[in-house]
Amino acid sequence: MLETVLYVESHAIQCVLQDIGSCVATPISSARESHRKLTGFSGENVTDLEKLIDEYTADLPPLENFIIPSGGKSSSSLHLARSICRRAERSVTPLVKSGEMDGEPLQYLNRLSDFLFTVARYSAKKEGKDEIIYRRIHPAEAEDK
Repeated sequence: MLETVLYVESHAIQCVLQDIGSCVATPISSARESHRKLTGFSGENVTDLEKLIDEYTADLPPLENFIIPSGGKSSSSLHLARSICRRAERSVTPLVKSGEMDGEPLQYLNRLSDFLFTVARYSAKKEGKDEIIYRRIHPAEAEDK
């Protein structure tokens, strides 16, 4: 069941990522208005993703500590996807700051990384895997000055 649900959601996410690619390929300064209309990005995509985050979060215990990306094969793969999504977010940020791209796709990528984190936790829980709490191995010593 989890695989089926995530398959449907991942298909929609892949379509939205394709739309974001169109936004990247159509800079505001050089695109014709007709192209801009075709490549416009709906803020509803962000809203849909936020609803999914809320749905999955409702089935998870509150997060009180940082966790190490782990939790089995599915969860680890989702954590890897999250880190790649964060890289995409960093790559798109200069386009938004320079005014070459609207901000909604960047907002979507930010929320997508949160969604992937949440679904990674959800996957680990469904597979009966414990979350590994982050702890500092060698705490920094305070310098006396």
